[in-house]
Amino acid sequence: MQVILKEDVQHLGKAGEIVKVAAGYARNYLLPKSKAMKASLGNVKELDNQKQHIRNKLDKMKLSAEDLAKEIEALSITITKTAGEQDKLFGSVTSMDIVEALSNEGVNIEKKVVIIEEPIKSIGNFSVQIKLHRDVIANLRVWVVREG
Repeated sequence: MQVILKEDVQHLGKAGEIVKVAAGYARNYLLPKSKAMKASLGNVKELDNQKQHIRNKLDKMKLSAEDLAKEIEALSITITKTAGEQDKLFGSVTSMDIVEALSNEGVNIEKKVVIIEEPIKSIGNFSVQIKLHRDVIANLRVWVVREG
């Protein structure tokens, strides 16, 4: 019997896959627990339609992420911090500082997408990665200057 998995089933397959299983396994376990549905012609067409809809949605998200990446790469933000001798900062520049500076420029992102590889603890010019999509990473130029 062929079924369409509604969720991931260990040792069987992932959600959305069409798999062949024993009729008893499907009838007694998969179907009653709503882990799968029969692979009828209508259900297969509906699955293909849903996959196409999801693919289109992901493509739109990627395009918007690419547009935002171009906008971010065109920017250069300046963050002002207090610093001591030898241009060492009191503290460090955090991802929240970068999010706030970007929001002042009209770009709103979440804090979790800012990737700071090593802490920014001195005055200077740095490059910070912004991961907007699994395939789209923007590089932002950050200038850290002394306050006052």
